[in-house]
Amino acid sequence: MIRKPVPLFFEQGPHAVILLHAYSGSSNDMRLLARKLQSEQYTVLAPIFTGHATGDPADILRDGSPQQWWQDTRDAIAFLRERGYQQIAIFGLSLGGLFATRALLEDPQLVGGGTIASPVIFRGQTRVPTAFIEMARATYRTQNIVGAAQDHKVAWLQDHLTAQLTAIQAFADTTATHLRDIHQPVFIAQGDADQMIDPRSGQWLAAAYPADQIDYHNYAGAGHVLTVNSAHHALEADILAFLHPIFEKQ
Repeated sequence: MIRKPVPLFFEQGPHAVILLHAYSGSSNDMRLLARKLQSEQYTVLAPIFTGHATGDPADILRDGSPQQWWQDTRDAIAFLRERGYQQIAIFGLSLGGLFATRALLEDPQLVGGGTIASPVIFRGQTRVPTAFIEMARATYRTQNIVGAAQDHKVAWLQDHLTAQLTAIQAFADTTATHLRDIHQPVFIAQGDADQMIDPRSGQWLAAAYPADQIDYHNYAGAGHVLTVNSAHHALEADILAFLHPIFEKQ
């Protein structure tokens, strides 16, 4: 039996970090990074976006939306503040990076944060639609939904996917036009073998900020999900190095 992902909340030290997962992903995307941060005395919250990790990919399209996921992000920040955490950083992987960036824009009390393989500035190609359908078919196979029954479900997804991806793009575009209004330190991670989004996405985003505001890292030979792939140890070390001084300043 496959265990259903759950939100992660590891209470440790007074400095808190929010980790937002990818599209069609879950908090499992962030578990290795969360555990590493916890081991270094950070409190970590990795929520699950509405509609995700339910067992049915259609729930992402039925129940999720950029507006709902933005609310999920704000709720995560509020949850930590209600528990007394005043110093909070926020990071997001891929889709999660769009909301981490919007949070830095809308909430100047956040001490900093950034993106991991995130198309905040969207250009070039994306494999997201194809990958979403591949993920859905794999999920249905594990549930013994095959043949015509699977095709019927996938047809519904294909009918509704474009509208949601267009809405996500609009949310990202709106955020991208206001990057100059973000003043906290910003971390940007990108793998140069990313096959999901254009591997130049990190460079494009970095170019939108003043050079002294960003901490940009390119991971040679690494694909999209940097939190779990060959780059994850280097990514963890780089995020820890980024976090230490920004919390020390508080």
